[in-house]
Amino acid sequence: MPSGGRPGQLSPKAILLGMLCAIDRGRPAHLVAGWAALAELDVSDQLRLGVATSARGQLQRATYRQFSSTHQVMIRAIDPQPVPSFKGVPDAGRAQHLADARAQLDADQAGVRLAGVLDALVEASVPDAYKFATSSLAIDWSDHETWSRPRPKDDPVPANDPDASWGHAKRNAPGAIDHLFFGYYAQVATMVNDEGKDAVPELIRRVAFAPPSQDPAALMASTVVRAYDEGVPAGDVLCDCGYSNRHPDTFAARLRRAGARLVMDLHPADRGPKGTHQGAVIANGNLYCPCTPRPLLELGPLGRQSNEDTVIVHDARSAELARYKLGRICAEDQDGAHRVMCPALLGKVRCALRPTSMASDFSHPEVLDAPEHPPKCCVQQTITVGGQIAAKAAQRHDYPSRAHRLSYRRRTASERTFAWLKDPATLAMRRGWSRLMGLAKNSLLFALAAVVRNVRAVESFERRRAEEARRASLGSSPRRRRRRVATATEPLDPALEPIDSG
Repeated sequence: MPSGGRPGQLSPKAILLGMLCAIDRGRPAHLVAGWAALAELDVSDQLRLGVATSARGQLQRATYRQFSSTHQVMIRAIDPQPVPSFKGVPDAGRAQHLADARAQLDADQAGVRLAGVLDALVEASVPDAYKFATSSLAIDWSDHETWSRPRPKDDPVPANDPDASWGHAKRNAPGAIDHLFFGYYAQVATMVNDEGKDAVPELIRRVAFAPPSQDPAALMASTVVRAYDEGVPAGDVLCDCGYSNRHPDTFAARLRRAGARLVMDLHPADRGPKGTHQGAVIANGNLYCPCTPRPLLELGPLGRQSNEDTVIVHDARSAELARYKLGRICAEDQDGAHRVMCPALLGKVRCALRPTSMASDFSHPEVLDAPEHPPKCCVQQTITVGGQIAAKAAQRHDYPSRAHRLSYRRRTASERTFAWLKDPATLAMRRGWSRLMGLAKNSLLFALAAVVRNVRAVESFERRRAEEARRASLGSSPRRRRRRVATATEPLDPALEPIDSG
């Protein structure tokens, strides 16, 4: 008679499919939901996936224990920091036991395997028709609270999720309050259309997942560079000041060397004049004439509630600031160095130190207070700008010009991605959505959620494009979404209309 437990009949493919089905149906992302989703499939699908087997005329379905066991084997192969068993270990020695167990692991090799699995899962959900539809990516991160609760600092017992750490969740929406959370930073790189090109489905191209104790910008830079090495076209990378404020060797310079064109919002501490180089003023990632008016150098971005007149004045000032910028006359070399020329020699301003520029008409701004002892940028024809000069804030468009503002608007695609993931009507990815502990388990669930998002986004995009084609064939104008704005005399909801008591 055979002895021992039932052999494992589930494959990693079946485990991933079960978790995908559970996430797609809006269920909490835990193992019981994944096992129940497989049990609800048709018998033919269960037999094909190995969820059920037919022996002696009877149908035997895989048990939850088999599902959990196969899942543990998968996680053990890719987890860079697995949680060891604390059975028989006293509470006072659990922290040391955890450190000793992880010291014996090859965490770097396991981290590479985990990143490869996440990249392969998300990339497989992008149809071939859209893999080269655009080269622009919008990146962003958001808080992802773990199911575990933190423990006091002086408690020798580690938290149930020892990989998680404290992080800061910043809310930019009006009325939202910043707060601390215990968990991870989840990051996405979402496809957006190139400048002046047709719209593309906002698909998640890459994900990154790590505790807040690690630098999220450095992790996303590694993820994007790895995507470029795997064939993803290099192009625009749109990000907010949370990324641009990092050390340039960590984020900006690294992506620039890989071929990315950065479109960033600068941190308030990085805006305006930040020193000089051979006499030229360094401001907002560019070099400007030393006689540039100070108010132009301190020009900031537009506010949320700017009216049309304010926008016109702001665009005029940013256009005038561009006249004082030293122009690049060659491409960058391997070290990122290039040469720039005085704006007077380029015919953008009038300056007495450059007699040929005085032939320009008076529509060009004129430098009235030329320096008595001109610096190198005012004496030489060109100056060399090293790769380390303005490496932190240099980007594709002048900041904060109109071209930059229009290009940066595409970054909201990453915010819409997180809004969809956290919306209670879709996945409701909040605390309690994932009830698994550990970096590998939570990052794998997040990647599967990105797969569900991509499938839904492709279906919606193609359905909308088919509807537009149908309306075009009938001679109808494309359907446009219009927001209904209630007037002062019109209530938002008919149910809120005042009742006439007369």
